Amino acid sequence: MTRIDTTFAKLKSEGRKAFVSYIMGGDPDLETSLAVMKGLPGAGVDVIELGVPFTDPMADGPTIQLAGQRALEGGQTLTKTLDMVRRFREDDNDTPIVLMGYYNPIYNRGVEQFLSDAKSAGVDGLIVVDLPPEEDSELCIPAQAAGLNFIRLATPTTDDKRLPKVLQNTSGFVYYVSITGITGAAAAQATEVGPEVARIKAATDLPVIVGFGISTPETAQQIASVADGCVVGSAIVKEIAAGKPVEDVLDYVRALAAGAHRG
Repeated sequence: MTRIDTTFAKLKSEGRKAFVSYIMGGDPDLETSLAVMKGLPGAGVDVIELGVPFTDPMADGPTIQLAGQRALEGGQTLTKTLDMVRRFREDDNDTPIVLMGYYNPIYNRGVEQFLSDAKSAGVDGLIVVDLPPEEDSELCIPAQAAGLNFIRLATPTTDDKRLPKVLQNTSGFVYYVSITGITGAAAAQATEVGPEVARIKAATDLPVIVGFGISTPETAQQIASVADGCVVGSAIVKEIAAGKPVEDVLDYVRALAAGAHRG
């Protein structure tokens, strides 16, 4: 079992919902993003998604695109992002870390080398948004063999015919994208999300976590109440982009986490 599996099993036994947070590695600079990352577990975060900046982030909205640009301009690389994980693990060996990004930097490094480096750094799972299930042999299956969860996204357009394909090699949890389109584009609605989560849960035993369109404790609570938890990304990245002190960012995360945990 990975840290992700262990965390969700513990949450389930406690009857609690998960709060997952996303930050971009190296935004606005390496030390600030590492300070935020190290503070997330204490703010109530159960799983950390750490973005790997990429020059062509096609699934991301303007907020996360700009975060990636800031990180790249500051010299952030895949190697430095893995170093962030190593430094985080010096103080925290329990909180799961999921790297989220695109296949190109991994391909350039070499899949075998990347998986070895990620595992040794302390990464627990991967979300690679531009690798469909048809390409599972590229990274998904080797990642699982290396002991890393490979987390797949399901969307409102993932119909009953497509869903089994999406789920077939997924592990850790299923990330349900609550809205069509890019990150940060609209507000999630529990009344729309609930039936979709139920449909996915009927097809898998994995936890279903909902992301996109969550920016308030109230929405976090509403969405978590119809799923196994929720993810907040763009809203946290906006706080960082506004130049808020680390503690202020973490206070905002703390409020979101409390909302999700009430779900």
